[in-house]
Amino acid sequence: MTTSVEAVLEQLKLRGDPENIKGMSRFGMATDQRLSVPVPEMRKIAKRVGKDHALAVALWKTGVQEARIVAALIDVPEEVTEYQMETWVVDLNSWDICDQVCLNLFGKTPYAQQKISEWSRREGEFVKRAAYAIIAGLAWHDKKAADDQFIGYFPVIKSGATDERNFVKKAVSWALRTIGKRNLELNKAAIQVAREIQEFDSRAARWIASDTLRELEGEKVQARLAG
Repeated sequence: MTTSVEAVLEQLKLRGDPENIKGMSRFGMATDQRLSVPVPEMRKIAKRVGKDHALAVALWKTGVQEARIVAALIDVPEEVTEYQMETWVVDLNSWDICDQVCLNLFGKTPYAQQKISEWSRREGEFVKRAAYAIIAGLAWHDKKAADDQFIGYFPVIKSGATDERNFVKKAVSWALRTIGKRNLELNKAAIQVAREIQEFDSRAARWIASDTLRELEGEKVQARLAG
C-alpha cells in the first residue's frame, strides 16, 4: 500500500458506510467530515501503512475524522512535539476521536504527564476530556506503572468531578473506574475517592460517584481482583 494521504483516504472511503453516519449523532459523535469506518478497519489500514510521523501529520490536516484516528495509530510517540499535541487537541470535536487519539498516541508521548495536569485545568470540553482519557489509557495499558502514579491522579480527578458537561464527567468517571480495576489496593483507594466525591455539592459529582461505586463495588470487578 502506497503511503500517501490520497491512498489512505481512498482506503478509508472504500470501507466507509455513509448510511451509518446519521445514527452516530445519537451517540454524541460529531458527523462532519465523517466516513463511518469501523475502528478494526482503521487499525488494519494503520498496520499496513506502518509508523510514519510525517504522514500522520499530513493525515491530521485533512480534517477527516477517520484519517485522524489513523494518524494517531501510525504516529511515532517519540517524534510528537508539544506544539503538535497542543494543535491537535484543540481540533478535537468528538468524544470518540478524542479517546482514540489519547489512548493510541498522546498517552505514549513524553508529554503525557504534563498534559494531564495542564489540560485538566483548561476550559475546552474535549481538551479537558483528553486529560482524563489519557489517565484512563495509562491505567488500562501501563501494566508496569506503580500504584503511587495513579494515586497521584486522584486530586486531578476530584478537581474535575464538578464539571457538569457530559463528555467531561463521563471521562472523569472512566479514569477513576479504570484506576480502581487495576488491583485490590487501588480499588479500595478509588472507592474512597468516589465516596469523597459523593459528598460534593454537585450533580455531576454525585453521578460520577454513583457510576464509579456501582462498577468498582460490583461482584464482577471484586471477583476478578480477588482471584
